[in-house]
Amino acid sequence: MISAPMQRHKTDLYIGIMSGTSLDGIDAALVAFTDGTPEMRATHYRPYGAALKEALLALHQPTHDELHQALLLGNALAREYAVAVAALLETAGVAAADIAAVGCHGQTLRHRPEHGYSLQIGNHALLAELSGIAVVGDFRSADIAAGGHGAPLVPAFHDMTLRDSARHRVIVNVGGIANLTSLPPDAPTSGFDCGPGNMLMDAWVAAHRSQPYDHDGAWAASGRVIPALLEAMLAEPYFAAAPPKSCGRDLFNWDWLRRHLPGDEAPVDVQATLLALTAAGIGGAITRFCPGAEEIYLCGGGAHNTALRRKLAEALPGCRIALTDALGVDADWMEAIAFAWLARQALHGESANLPRVTGARHPCILGAIHPAPPVGGR
Repeated sequence: MISAPMQRHKTDLYIGIMSGTSLDGIDAALVAFTDGTPEMRATHYRPYGAALKEALLALHQPTHDELHQALLLGNALAREYAVAVAALLETAGVAAADIAAVGCHGQTLRHRPEHGYSLQIGNHALLAELSGIAVVGDFRSADIAAGGHGAPLVPAFHDMTLRDSARHRVIVNVGGIANLTSLPPDAPTSGFDCGPGNMLMDAWVAAHRSQPYDHDGAWAASGRVIPALLEAMLAEPYFAAAPPKSCGRDLFNWDWLRRHLPGDEAPVDVQATLLALTAAGIGGAITRFCPGAEEIYLCGGGAHNTALRRKLAEALPGCRIALTDALGVDADWMEAIAFAWLARQALHGESANLPRVTGARHPCILGAIHPAPPVGGR
């Protein structure tokens, strides 16, 4: 009797780097793909220094010599990413030569798909040179060229990894901007940006309490919602617009917030109202565009805001609300893992957008590939 040959499983290693609209720092995750299935092996977080964060925030609005400053900051970010990659590899005990590619989102400065562009800086060629690893970046441009928003991109990853055959799940990422992925068992995946996540809350608590964020939403929970302010902010047409849609600091920024403030409000009550705005944006989006949702799984930094989770539970009675940890994916590392997957899709020549989500005319291979430098050439 001749036995069947042993099946061989191919494992590829990728690194995903995410630095989002919260401007807090760099998430780097080492991800192993065995026959396409992802498994997180190691992580590293590198916070932004105060000067770098301030410089990035300043470039979200037109400023003097902004092109020069943006390119210089792109180089600085590449160096920060390279340090994060080196630390991650050291933690994992893995050599750069063993990594197929780094998927790097870059730092968004402008997101204007209605004008045909979305700008993320980070100098991926420099990152490839410094790390000795191929880098895939610029993930949004191909989708935008095909008529899409170039965002959100992670729903395609959720579709592949987190679907359930019987229950309607919604995955909500609460970063600077909140976005969702709807995974109904009997219909196609959909997804879009809901509106502000942590961004306005973080800005307000930083201005009034010199804290980077409101831990557990405790300050917001100690205040009272200002109904007129909440109503005025929710009147922003973006909330009522049907998907596909995406947003960022180009719309929801400090000036937008200040335009809505009456001027005699208590800072703590504004914080309470901003938390209510985030909850209402997410809850309203799920109620209107995800009918029949049964399970809500949260990821991103805002997933740990217990006051926000309570507000979401009030807005979505009957839905189970939990972290994506319950599905086997660490809530803090979902997006970094997803960008490792996006890099793998690019290297394999496979599409990674969902036209139903982004509004693109067709599926696209996303990302520009910057090869690793030749051995001995660094």
